[in-house]
Amino acid sequence: MPRVIGVDPGTLSFDLCGLEEGRVFLEVSISTEDAARTPSLIVDHLTRALPLDLVAAPSGYGLPLVPVAQVSGDQLNLFILVREDDRGQAEMVGGLREMVELMRRRRLPAVIVPGVIHLSTVPAHRKVNRIDMGTADKLCVAALAIRDQAGRLGLGPDRTSFILVELGGAFTAALAVEGGRIVDGIGGSSGGLGYRALGTLDGEVAYSLGRISKAALFTGGAAFIAGDPEMSPEALAARAREDPRAKIAWDALIESVEKMVASLQISLPAPREVLLSGRLSRVPAIAEALASRMNRVAPVRLVTGFASNCKEAAQGAALIADGLAGGSNRALVEAMELRNARGSILDHLYVAGSDAVRGQFGMR
Repeated sequence: MPRVIGVDPGTLSFDLCGLEEGRVFLEVSISTEDAARTPSLIVDHLTRALPLDLVAAPSGYGLPLVPVAQVSGDQLNLFILVREDDRGQAEMVGGLREMVELMRRRRLPAVIVPGVIHLSTVPAHRKVNRIDMGTADKLCVAALAIRDQAGRLGLGPDRTSFILVELGGAFTAALAVEGGRIVDGIGGSSGGLGYRALGTLDGEVAYSLGRISKAALFTGGAAFIAGDPEMSPEALAARAREDPRAKIAWDALIESVEKMVASLQISLPAPREVLLSGRLSRVPAIAEALASRMNRVAPVRLVTGFASNCKEAAQGAALIADGLAGGSNRALVEAMELRNARGSILDHLYVAGSDAVRGQFGMR
């Protein structure tokens, strides 16, 4: 049986999950701040775990199952999505470039996982003028959710059907899964309000602000609306009962999730369930508010994982690594059709200036 590790590069923490013969042998969580300051912390954990059959590497916006040993400089810039004028600056999800380069130098058997936009299971018309339909870590959460629903309901992975809402510490994303395949997605920077991130950026707001920095995409969310970017989700839930500004933030957050789910019902009209995952889903007040609003769509449940101390995306990444390496999760990987992933995140842009953007990343 394969010995594998999945890595989740989250906004607040980097998590590692190791699997061998269905047994969890590694659970590590390191703050993103520490990982950015010392990227070798992550790679050292991987090195100490050798021998390994495969690592699902921290993948950002993703690449179509490109081995780390073969990642070019342009591809590295692409999956991190860093403009020419920002290269050399600290990334918002810190240290990814150095981590991948260090993994390559140490010859670790690692692969970059695709994002949702790379998947052949998502029709081309849904990708028009989109980049963020769900980053690679959101795809990994979907893998865990497929395993969860299949196990609970006694289904094969290829019979699962749900809308997944990933409520992270910064962004909110949602995916539609039908027959074990992701068929549509709304990424964290292109969808509903996040806890710290604003989600969809009104075109006129973008124009008014001028040249948008990467850092700006991590602002404007519920915590900012409430007036305290460092406020915990638990505190927001409590303050929303008496603080008018916090109440606006709360209502905007909850309603935006409901709108995302309603939008994905165009692509998946009758999901078996609405599944919740991520940091905010573990706040009872938030989970209860969302369940009361969305039970009319389908039963609302939390995604149940198999590990105790690492996030859902790391667990899903481990499942994908196991399946790719020929382990017991082969059927899961086959249902998701991950090996058919193709193209780049810039392939579907038709906006004026798109050719110049592609040129920045060595694409014609």
